[in-house]
Amino acid sequence: MKKSTILIVALIAFFAVTNFKLQAQSKELQELREIAIIDQKVRIPMRDGVRLVADVYRPKTDKKVPIIFSRTPYNFNNWVDGKEITTIRVRKALEAVKKGYAYIVENERGRYFSEGVWDILGTPVTDGYDTFTWMKNQPWSNGKIATYGCSSSAEWQMAVAALDHPSHAAMVSQGYGAGIGRIGDIYEQGNWYRGGVFQMSFMAWLYRVEHDKFKPRIPKDATQEDLIRISRYYDLDPENPAVDFEQAFDYLPIQDGIKNLKGKTEIFDKMIRREPNDEAWYKGGLYHDDMEIKVPSFWFASWYDMSITPNLKLFNHVRKTTKDKAVRDNQYLIISPNLHCGFTRGSSENTMIGELNVGDARLNYTEQIYDWYDFLLKGEDNDFKAKTPRVQYYTMGSNKWQASETWPPENSKLTTYYLNSNGDANSLYGDGILSTTKAKTNNLDTFTYDPMLPIPSFGGTPCCDDSILRGGAFDHQEEETRDDILVYTSDVLEKGIEVTGFIESTLYVSSDVKDTDFTIKLIDVHPDGKAYNLDETIQRARYREGYEKEVFMKKGEVYKIDLTAMATSNYFKKGHRIRIEISSSNFPRFARNLNTGGNNYDEKEGIVAHNTIHHSSKYPSQIKLPIIKD
Repeated sequence: MKKSTILIVALIAFFAVTNFKLQAQSKELQELREIAIIDQKVRIPMRDGVRLVADVYRPKTDKKVPIIFSRTPYNFNNWVDGKEITTIRVRKALEAVKKGYAYIVENERGRYFSEGVWDILGTPVTDGYDTFTWMKNQPWSNGKIATYGCSSSAEWQMAVAALDHPSHAAMVSQGYGAGIGRIGDIYEQGNWYRGGVFQMSFMAWLYRVEHDKFKPRIPKDATQEDLIRISRYYDLDPENPAVDFEQAFDYLPIQDGIKNLKGKTEIFDKMIRREPNDEAWYKGGLYHDDMEIKVPSFWFASWYDMSITPNLKLFNHVRKTTKDKAVRDNQYLIISPNLHCGFTRGSSENTMIGELNVGDARLNYTEQIYDWYDFLLKGEDNDFKAKTPRVQYYTMGSNKWQASETWPPENSKLTTYYLNSNGDANSLYGDGILSTTKAKTNNLDTFTYDPMLPIPSFGGTPCCDDSILRGGAFDHQEEETRDDILVYTSDVLEKGIEVTGFIESTLYVSSDVKDTDFTIKLIDVHPDGKAYNLDETIQRARYREGYEKEVFMKKGEVYKIDLTAMATSNYFKKGHRIRIEISSSNFPRFARNLNTGGNNYDEKEGIVAHNTIHHSSKYPSQIKLPIIKD
């Protein structure tokens, strides 16, 4: 066949597929118009006079209906390049209206057509409360409202739920970790930190989403009709120039990272200077554990999300501390094996998480959510509570959904595995051992950490763009050939072991610098040697005694460091081995510690650290695995 003929055939196929998609989109829009009353670019007044803009979709009925409410910093305009398209919001609206609910999507303060000044989780929590009041007072509303969304559409929900609006009847939060400030001894402050270390993906996220302060603004006297008209031509959605984030992350000092990209810097500039316990974290829209959540909640988390541990800790905290028994009894949790917000789009008959096939991880998410809504918002006497487990979690390795009344399951018991070696656990080829027996001799392993040559991030739990940092499970064998990674591996398992729950780790360390970081990864080693990562964490040494103060190290002294708990559910099959990796960097997943003891964010040059892990009867460095007991 001639090249010209092949090209023509390809073009015909392309246009046929495109036309089919457009027809499908048009069909969804047409169906929504047929069954819904659509009121777009509605201005909702806040108590300070600022007006937020929302699109309202509600069933064509004389009956009063409950409301599903989504609030977002992202663009939900249906008009793109002069064409009306089916967005995810349109699909959500169609789904809700079909089931007898109104669906309202609102832009956060200062975003797109909404008035005011935007700040990441810094806008008034009362914006949510005031919107609830407006929705409740609509003549077609039955007065019951459910919040719904993933990531940025979930993160604001917890702090607002603590305000206890009488109409806030249910909450579905998915991938909600960036809304959690302090929970127990975890001070991630909205995923800005992990173990006191800045999580670099926020720099990329802010570069991409923050609008310029000199953006075009809608005049105050513009009418709703004006907003609808101009939205067909101007959706106010800027597209920042594409940049090489690999180079951008490498730029020092960190505080100038976005400035170097010629991006808007105001929010990043102030946040990068905040310590983990800065009082500013407690003045915005973050949820903290001194706030009582008073709303029935259906929580959705993922094993390869950057915030799995605080997400699960929050679920337990609400069940333990909420005073209202009815609210405590209406807390449910699903933990999928996916990446951030990958619950439906990331699951298939052969669900791939990075390079690893974890089997058929599909679940009837939507059916469960709407059964729960029907029970709480419509008062239907359905069988949701009878048939829905308190916790549904996916166990990798055995590749199956399981259920429990608690998290972790009651038969999950911590078993201590100790680090040991003959003094050379450096790399995959070293003699590092992981066993349930304490080291009998006083041994130690030392490695060199050069912040200018950090361990590159490989898979794991970054957020939220695979084109910047690819998450998931990947074979770590090549990475483990580096001498600045300590590798401790168990014997070959004679029988399978299920590890489900929180994973605790304690290291006894010393260094020749004032401050450095320590990282850890949990690995499942397959019989062919492939080593797949399950979870990871990090701890900055200066915060080892808590985040209220900095305590620097002295050369030659040994310090105990408890790392933030990891979490997973994984079946280590017979013939597999359990492994942990220890080092001092995981970059650019986490910012490099320059080892100087300085601010780190305003420094250009680092110094080399010689870091040591001690393991002996006196210094029992260890990891505690939650093993399911029969």
